[in-house]
Formats: sequence, structure tokens, C-alpha cells
Amino acid sequence: MLKVLKFGGSSMADAHQFAKVKAIVDSDPSRRVVVVSAAGKRSRDDHKLTDLLYLCYAHLQYGVSCDAVFDMIRSRYLSIRDELHLSTPLEAEFAALREKMDRGISQDELVSRGEYFAARLMADYLGYDFLDSICWLRFRLDGTVDQPASYEALRRTASGRRVVIPGFYGAMPDGSVKTFTRGGSDITGALAAAALDADVYENWTDVSGFLMADPKIVQDPRPIERITYAELRELSYIGAQVLHEGTVSPVREKNIPLNIRNTNQPDHPGTMIRERFDEPELADENLITGIAGRKDFSVITITKNGMSSQAGVLRQILEVLERYGINVDYLPSGIDTVSLVVSAQKVTPCLYPMLGDLQKELKPDSIHVTDNMAIVAAVGRKMAYKPGTSGRIFAKLGENGINIRMITQGPEELNIIVGVDGSDFERAIRVLYDSFVK
Repeated sequence: MLKVLKFGGSSMADAHQFAKVKAIVDSDPSRRVVVVSAAGKRSRDDHKLTDLLYLCYAHLQYGVSCDAVFDMIRSRYLSIRDELHLSTPLEAEFAALREKMDRGISQDELVSRGEYFAARLMADYLGYDFLDSICWLRFRLDGTVDQPASYEALRRTASGRRVVIPGFYGAMPDGSVKTFTRGGSDITGALAAAALDADVYENWTDVSGFLMADPKIVQDPRPIERITYAELRELSYIGAQVLHEGTVSPVREKNIPLNIRNTNQPDHPGTMIRERFDEPELADENLITGIAGRKDFSVITITKNGMSSQAGVLRQILEVLERYGINVDYLPSGIDTVSLVVSAQKVTPCLYPMLGDLQKELKPDSIHVTDNMAIVAAVGRKMAYKPGTSGRIFAKLGENGINIRMITQGPEELNIIVGVDGSDFERAIRVLYDSFVK
């Protein structure tokens, strides 16, 4: 049994959090590979170390002294080391980094040092080997990860060892440091789990898994105990704050379970994500796995008599939108009508020129734009096995005076999506939660 663990910034914030991480790792001998983020905030008013490193780089670019900010970073890590009575020789490394900053350093290399120093300290604290990510995580020239080369390198360097790996960065072909986008330590952890064919990838953060609805809308929503990768993708697309897509893909490709856990509540099982669950496990679960949504959509409805019998009309429509860089989120249609659900923010600057092109090229009978539309989705793998689910959803919304402006559902019956007026958005989510979850 092998478990790969990733700990986020809140888990690495100070010596007290380091102690929690050690207790978690020591409690299970299968937890042999640990990936860490840079130290995060200790309180609401505190700073993430990565933010401070970006600030240092900005100061360097404008010729402004960054000594005060750099000292904050240095002091933070030295404080963790000293409180834990470690012997990691950080002073010399910080001095060398400061000299390199004066000579010239890339932004990626500078901001990657937050994870680097955090991993050095954690390796010392756990008694594990430190394995620098530049030794195995390989980027191609176009900035994508070379998975075959990276996987082979990690298998070779980590085999039979207990290691701590800094997240967020790897190496370009020339050896220079390359970082992911923010939150990239999750991706590092997923890549490590996939490379080593881990039995479980545990992602430790400051929440006990995913919730069934946004807690800003629904009071104390229930946690999601089990969710499939397909359901997770649906909830993520519709607006739920879940994992970065790059975190999911490597472990999903290898069919490795992903467990979201809380460092501050280590006994909580969190959320388990798998490709599928056996049906007996589903017997007593809620019909709906999660409810999510987004506001601020516009709906462009195009009507043309005989549209359904004319080949290529939909292609013409989509080509016009592509010309303006507009992505279509949903595409409900009728016999002679098609509706394009698009982001209002993206379409507003180019709306009238785009409508003009549609009018000129398609010569429709009418084009109508509806603003202030919100999308609400009920997602659940079990809905396909329960007849009448969509009818119940529509009935509950109607009983509460919420007018449904649009309906769409995929053939796999994994989700039921409705469009409502923006003013009904929060109420629609609460109605669905109260009707199907409480």
C-alpha cells in the first residue's frame, strides 16, 4: 500500500501546523511520499509566502528595495525551524538566494523557493529524504508537462524511499525552473501519485472535503462523502469551487482514488473521489450529489423557419461566435430555434458586431437577447436510476414561484440544468437543497 499526500499552504503555515502534518504522516506507514506547498496564512490578516515572493520580484523589476519583504520570508521559515528544533541550514541558502536576486533571477525560480524551503524543513522534521522537483518533473518547451519522462524519473529517484517533494514547480529542458499556475502544488501531488501508481492520493487542506452546496447560499450544507470524477467535473464546470482540472486528470487516468482531507480534523473521512462506486454503496445516499450554479449569463436566441432542415446552420452560428472568441456554455434548441447561453461578461463588448454578423450570414427571422440569466444544476449519478427526478425538480421550483427559463439535460442523466432569472439564483439553490437533501 502506498499513499501520496499533498499538504496545502494552511497546513504548512507555522510550527503548530507542521506538528499536525507529522502526526498525520506518522499515523500510517503507507504515507511515504509527501508533497508540500509554501507556508500559507496563519491568520486572516497574514500573508502567503508565495505572495511575498511575487512581491519581491516586482520590487526587483522596478528597482525598489525588497529587503523588508525578503526578511519577512526568511524570518518565517527560520522561526518554524527553530520552534521545531531542527538543524536545516537555511541561513546559507537564503544568503545565496539573496545574492542571486541581485545578479538576476527569473520570476519562476524566485517564487518557487516558498515550496523549496517548506519541503526542506518538512523533510528534516519527518526524517524523510528531500527530493527536489527539478530532479523529476519535466516540462516541454511549450510549457506542458512531459508525463512519460517525469513518471520514469520519479519512479527511478523515489523507489523504496520516504520522500518530501516541493510542489508547484519543475524543470524546463535547459534545467531552468518552471512553475505551474497558482495552486499548482495540487498538480504536483497528482502527478506524483500517478507516476508511482499510488493506491490513494490524499489532498490535505483546511476543509473536510466538498460540500453539497455553497455555504454562502445554504446554511451548513452537508459534506459530500463520495463523488465520481464525472460528477466532480460537472460541478466544477457549473461553478463549484473544487479542484484544478490539472489535479484530477493524472489520477483519473490511472483510476487512483482521490481523498480530500482536513489537516485540522484528521479523523474526518473527508470526500472520496473515484471513477465509480459499486451500487450497494449508493443505497442510502442522497439522490443528488451536489448543487451548484453561476450567474451573469446572456442567452442569444435565433429563430429561422426551416432551420432544422438546413445543413450547416449550427456550424455557421458557432463559426461567428468563434470569430469573436465567445465560448458557448449551453446550447438548448427547438425545431427552428437555437439558443446560445454565453457569459455576459465576455459577450457584452462585442455583442452588437457579432449580432450583425449573425444577421448578415444567417438571415434569421429573429434574434433575441435575454440578459441576467443564471444557471443552476443538480448533479448526481443516481438520478438516472430514479424515474421522475426532473419532474420533481421542476415542480419544487414552480411551487416556490421560480420561473424556469431554460432546461437542458445530457443523455447520461448525470445532471439537470435549469436557467432562471438572476434574481432567483440563490433561492433556486436553497429550494433544491431543502427539497432533495434536508
